[in-house]
Parts: sequence; structure tokens; C-alpha cells
Amino acid sequence: MSNLLPSQKKKMRQKQRKAEARAKKEADVKNEETNNSGVSKSGKRHVKPVDTDPHGEKLVQVEDPLLEATKYLKLLQKHSPDFLDTHVLSFEVNIRRQKILLAFQAVKQLLRLDVEHPDSHRCLIKFFCKVDSMPAPTTDAEKLVWSVLDAERPLISQVHGRSLMEANEVFLEKHKDSLMHRAAVAEMLNLLEPQRKSEAIKLIEESTNGIVPRNGALGPIKEWTLKECIAVHKLLETVLIDHAAASRWKTRCLELFPYSTYFEGSLSSAVPNSVNNQIFKDAERVGANQSANSISDNGKIDGFKELTI
Repeated sequence: MSNLLPSQKKKMRQKQRKAEARAKKEADVKNEETNNSGVSKSGKRHVKPVDTDPHGEKLVQVEDPLLEATKYLKLLQKHSPDFLDTHVLSFEVNIRRQKILLAFQAVKQLLRLDVEHPDSHRCLIKFFCKVDSMPAPTTDAEKLVWSVLDAERPLISQVHGRSLMEANEVFLEKHKDSLMHRAAVAEMLNLLEPQRKSEAIKLIEESTNGIVPRNGALGPIKEWTLKECIAVHKLLETVLIDHAAASRWKTRCLELFPYSTYFEGSLSSAVPNSVNNQIFKDAERVGANQSANSISDNGKIDGFKELTI
């Protein structure tokens, strides 16, 4: 090789590297096939490693949870850009990270997708409430952010020329017959003026459950869904933090959803002595008795021991 020209030596080394890479790749593929088969050539079965963190507790113990959440958020933004939930999560993550422009971008996406959705309204009011409570900008970067917001805010009709409280009231007037819209307005009322918390709770409790017009339906169908009622209960209990109101709401929902395990309805499996549980126990008891009777009807098994053919 010492007699070769520099260009020839270079080509020779490239060929060697390619050959080594090819051999390594083939070896990796072979090992993977062996592992997938579960049994090696020697006949020994590969033991699956034990999962030391089956519930993912160690996985969530990261130094920067918001930064970790951002990684998953980017996947959602890439693959589900037209889903409201993607941008709701984007708003919640970025507002906590103090990424004001990214949070504002999420708000604009929500307004683009569905301007009348409760989550769109909630994020809009939350955003400008946060912005209005921040101190005046001092650095060049902060001043740049403020200049962008000052230019964009007049373009959002919901808050242009109105206070946030007025925007909240207008939204309520447009959607006063919707439970989830009233819940969103109540939450924002409590955010903007915490001293009016009782009024916010009253706004939820005075909601009426209308009838949904459906052709061919057997009997009347109510508007409220179980998912919505659970969301309102969690709002009362964890956001507005009024356990008495949450208890009243639960009692109200028990009548609407007697089979709900969340509300521990009278017909749900969550109640030990519920009708459904009793029926299940009776069925088990009947099944056991039938099995015993079928054995006794066929005689005693001891009689077959002396049977000869």
C-alpha cells in the first residue's frame, strides 16, 4: 500500500470503511432477528428485562417538566395542527414558560379554528389578563414583544375597544344557554374579579338543561353530556375551590347520570349495594346453583369409580 498514490490510498481507505460499516450493519440486523425470535442458536430463551418503572413515576421526575412537555407539544403541532386541544396545550405550556409570543400564537390559532369555542374564549381572556398584569418592559426584547402585542390587539375584535370584563359579558350574552360557555365565563369572572366568586358559581348553578330536538328519538334527550358535567364538577372543586357547590352539582348530576361511576350513581358499579351490583351477584348465585344442580342430577361421581367396561 506504501507504493500507491495518495488518491489510490484514499479510495482504498474509503472502501475499507464501507466494508466495515456494511459488516457492522449486517451483524446488528442478525442480532436483532435473534432477539426478536426469543430463542438464541444455543437454544437458550432470552429473558425479557423487568420494567423497573411500570407506572412511569421515574419518567415524570424530570428536571424541567415544561421543557419536556414542549417536546411532545411539537409533535402535536406537527401532526395535529387543526385540533383545538393542540393549541390549548400550546397556550398552557407557553404561558407557564413565560413565552408570551408563542402563547399569543396559540391564542390566534384557537380563534382561527373556532372563535366561539369556550376554550378559545378562556385562553384569550387568560392571555390578556396575564399581559395586563405584567410590569412595563425594560429590555429591548420585552419592548419588542410589547410592540407586537400593541399592533395585534386591535385586530382581535373580541377585545378591541373593550375591557376584558366587557368581553366576558358579551360572550355570555351570545352563549347564555350553553353549560360549557357559562362555565368558561364563570371561570374568567373569578379570574378577573376574585371577589365575585359567588356570582361565578351562581352563573353555573343557574344553567338549565334543555331538550335536544332529535327526529325519531325515543323520549326526550337532554343537552348536557356526562363529559361536560364532569368537567364542570372539576372546575367547581379544583379551580373555583368551592366544595359545597361541587357537592350540590354532584347531587344534581346523580339524577341525570345514575349509571355514572364518577358521580357514584345509584345504578353504577361504584356503589356496592346498587341495583346493578345486586343483579350481577344474583346472576352469579343462580349460575352457581345451576351448576351444582346439574351435577346432582347426573348422580354421584363415586358411582362411576366401580364402573367396568
